[in-house]
Amino acid sequence: MTVVDRYLRPRVDPTRIGHLILWPISIMMVIHRSLILAVNGARTDDFTPVYNAALAFLNQRAVYNENYETVDPHYLYPPSGTLLMSPMAIIDPQNSRWLFIAISVVVLIVCAYLLTRLFGFDHRSWIFPALIFAFFSTETVAHTLIFTNFNAFVLLGMLAFMMLMLRRQDLWAGVAIGLTLAVKPILAPLLLLVLLNRQWKILITAVGVPLVLNVLAWPLSNDPMDFVKRTSPYLFESRDYYNSSITGNGAYFGIDGWLVLLMRIAFALMAVFSLWFLYRYYRRTDELMWLATSSGVLLGTFFLVGALGQGYYSMMLFPLMMTVVRAGSAVRNWPAWLGAYGCLSFDVFYSKEWEPFGRYLEYGKVTWGWSLLMIAVFCSLLFRYLDMRRDGVLDADADELDSREPTAVA
Repeated sequence: MTVVDRYLRPRVDPTRIGHLILWPISIMMVIHRSLILAVNGARTDDFTPVYNAALAFLNQRAVYNENYETVDPHYLYPPSGTLLMSPMAIIDPQNSRWLFIAISVVVLIVCAYLLTRLFGFDHRSWIFPALIFAFFSTETVAHTLIFTNFNAFVLLGMLAFMMLMLRRQDLWAGVAIGLTLAVKPILAPLLLLVLLNRQWKILITAVGVPLVLNVLAWPLSNDPMDFVKRTSPYLFESRDYYNSSITGNGAYFGIDGWLVLLMRIAFALMAVFSLWFLYRYYRRTDELMWLATSSGVLLGTFFLVGALGQGYYSMMLFPLMMTVVRAGSAVRNWPAWLGAYGCLSFDVFYSKEWEPFGRYLEYGKVTWGWSLLMIAVFCSLLFRYLDMRRDGVLDADADELDSREPTAVA
């Protein structure tokens, strides 16, 4: 070995380069988002209503007595969620919030690890720190920490549900998703995949866990019926603020009702086709691809066509975006990632020079991001369907497809 090779151009194991680059910037990203931005907080505060509700619950005071005419964050969790969140009110608000942020950060790192393992990578690979960096660079994770929301725990429940479902540990998979449903029903559409895959046992605990928790919480609550009478109707209203669904965006920008309805129907029909194609041609050939892509289609469409879709729900699309590492992914195209930029980017588009344009872009970026992502997935699958029809393989079963040339479905 020459002097130049030994001292000036020393060899570095290529497998270590990713770690050398990614771990330092990932750690700094976590520190900045948690210790700086999250501790600083913002005008939007999701934590205080939850803390006040937990404190009221522990002291047998009314919980569901808010004025829903205001635009402030409201407490919307059912009695089962109040029961689970009540321990946070044992300590003072500031320390409780800081502890909640710290636990959320740990949960998000665990989620990055689980997503790494779910797609077959070792935790020592560069994928793990890359995912941590990607997670904490997004708007959805940043605002979850800044607003101090429960979303990180929902993502943890989703990933645990998917891993346990794939391993056929059905009852535990139901527990994982059931605990999230007891607080926030965001993942409820995923129960359709349970039905399609005929893993009936999952439903026992997925439905049973929130039901049991509600039964336990009901007699301990001061006003449980007010959740049914006052809060539940509000949950199904489509408000025109902090709402990136089609109806919310349409209400804010004054779009005609017929056009809003037409767009909702169009995205619902695209989702139906995508789910059918994934079920018919992917469930037996690549179950992970089927589950991750179908979950993304279900949740993305639910955010768009439902009454309420908030930007930080987008972290539930992480498994869909992670499918890019597998052959046959429906997000291996630039429109999908442009859509991901819209709904995941932490960039702000307010402009002093072009104020109206910047405001429209800022308020609409999550909606068009979800929309473009769902359209890209639909078109990717539709083109594969058309190629298969052209080649006469639509009626082939999974074994026959595996034995043919994979050009049509790769």
